[in-house]
Amino acid sequence: MNKVFPSASAALEGVVRDGQLMAVGGFGLCGIPEALIAALRDSGVKNLTVISNNAGVDGFGLGLLLETRQIKRMISSYVGENKEFERQYLAGELELEFTPQGTLAEKLRAGGAGIPAFFTKTGVGTLVAEGKETREFDGHKYVMERALLPEVSLVKAWKADRSGNLIFRRTARNFNPAVAMAGKTTIVEVEEIVETGAFDPDAVHLPGIYVHRIVLNAHPEKRIEKRTLSERPTTAKAGA
Repeated sequence: MNKVFPSASAALEGVVRDGQLMAVGGFGLCGIPEALIAALRDSGVKNLTVISNNAGVDGFGLGLLLETRQIKRMISSYVGENKEFERQYLAGELELEFTPQGTLAEKLRAGGAGIPAFFTKTGVGTLVAEGKETREFDGHKYVMERALLPEVSLVKAWKADRSGNLIFRRTARNFNPAVAMAGKTTIVEVEEIVETGAFDPDAVHLPGIYVHRIVLNAHPEKRIEKRTLSERPTTAKAGA
């Protein structure tokens, strides 16, 4: 089965619409589906609820969708380094469901595994637990968290075959496999596409059963969040 689409916009066509619950892979700016996010901006869909570890930075990643006011609600665990996010949230223009990072990962994993909810100690006695069911197990209190089931998942992988089997590269793997598994429709951006059967089965990180559409982005920008340079120490001249 060939799941490859000619462009990011073509891959989104007929799938995305206003008001959807959507998940986007990545951690900071590592392993984000850059081309798919840009195409989503250009599609003009709005009132999105987006699940992602964070919301990019100003002018890049999900920051593009914040600038165009296409996101109405974020489900995230880290929201720093984005001034527009901060401005919209403090002005009451953007809703936020703040979720501990491990809980967010497990909510996505549970969604992909068909588990409707789970109990965790994380957040007990804090704002995170407000309005949620709690239970006691072996003398300890736990809060119940519901799984996440996004209508659309946008994912970044390194390589794919035409059937959608995926290989991720190092830390760019991060949230991407869980986001891919949870989505009802999963669209993946990759740097290389090979023929089905080219991968050693043991090298596949995520099987193609979770992937519905693939688009090639052979030369992503791959920004880093902070570039830190150190000055070389000056060597004192002899006799100085």
